Amino acid sequence: MTRVVGLMSGTSVDGIDAALVDIFGTNLDIKVQLVAGKTYPYPRDVRKRILDVCAGKPISMLELAELDDVIASCFAKAAITIQTGHQKATLIGSHGQTVYHRPLTEKSGKGKLGYSLQIGRGILISHLTGITAVNNFRVADIAAGGQGAPLVPRVDAALLSHDSEDRCIQNIGGIGNVTYIPARGSNWLSKIRGWDTGPGNSLLDLAVEHLTGGAKTYDEDGKWAASGTPCLPLVEKWLDVEYFHMPPPKSTGRELFGVNYLHECIKDSQSFQLNPADFLATLTELTAASIVGSYRNFLPQMPQRVLLCGGGSRNLYLKNRLQQLLGTVPVSITDEVGLSADFKEAIAFGVLAYWRHTNSPGNLPAATGASQEVFLGNIHLPLRS
Repeated sequence: MTRVVGLMSGTSVDGIDAALVDIFGTNLDIKVQLVAGKTYPYPRDVRKRILDVCAGKPISMLELAELDDVIASCFAKAAITIQTGHQKATLIGSHGQTVYHRPLTEKSGKGKLGYSLQIGRGILISHLTGITAVNNFRVADIAAGGQGAPLVPRVDAALLSHDSEDRCIQNIGGIGNVTYIPARGSNWLSKIRGWDTGPGNSLLDLAVEHLTGGAKTYDEDGKWAASGTPCLPLVEKWLDVEYFHMPPPKSTGRELFGVNYLHECIKDSQSFQLNPADFLATLTELTAASIVGSYRNFLPQMPQRVLLCGGGSRNLYLKNRLQQLLGTVPVSITDEVGLSADFKEAIAFGVLAYWRHTNSPGNLPAATGASQEVFLGNIHLPLRS
């Protein structure tokens, strides 16, 4: 058994998810037990600085270095705090904070590679905690010609596959991503697919902040959106974005579905005279429709079950819209099959760190587009006392 802390902050930038887990086994034959999980919000000024960078605000190298260290300190504090009252971990897996993601596309040109930047220095996390830390998980996949995302499909395969059921594991963070896992059988691993489906909570959270002047950062349970009526002509217009029609492997981020995109959505909505609830309902419908549309367009067949995780899994209105659009395909959350929906992504990076530490590959080329399986992450050893 190895005790690991998994750390994750996604495109919503709402805080650091920390998961303290015990991991047993090797490679895909592993079991994970969640010991403790908690989300640690960023200080308000740190969150603003991150969002500014993600929105393209110019920053000096000095400011970037300082932000890198501030985020690492926040991650280290989360790692230390989550262990309080428990046996200490011997390994940390930190995703860091993505501030820029430029995936490889057909238009990139021959000989090009994608680019993805996560800050929150692993060496500083190791130094502050006294624990071996693994970070920078995306670079090795990108070097192998992959998107560097999504990285969770191999973890999903290990923890959420089923002997007789085809499943989609749909994470709804700031950006949505899916792992399609066919029932275990002949060559089942090579048939797994995964990609970023598009916006998850990103546009919804930005819209709530805009509509409330920053007083609120999200629509709890989707109650505000549920009181409105989606404008379907707008949803159809927004679904014309090229990204939704690109075949996988593909990945995206706030560079596309961020502040600028929201402003375009606001501009588009003005001629329909939508009230705030209608506007939120329409953005929610975009998330739901883009998820289900990607299944219909890019899966070999529709799944027999959809399992939700991430913050959006708690948005009851969004969950209901997904169920309506999927018809007879049941929609539930990963809690119901024994894996925390709130902390699955943090758990995943704990597992990826464990695999790196035990020299097991972490990516799935069928999901990322990489040419081969590779070890993911840079290992940082703590200073000896």
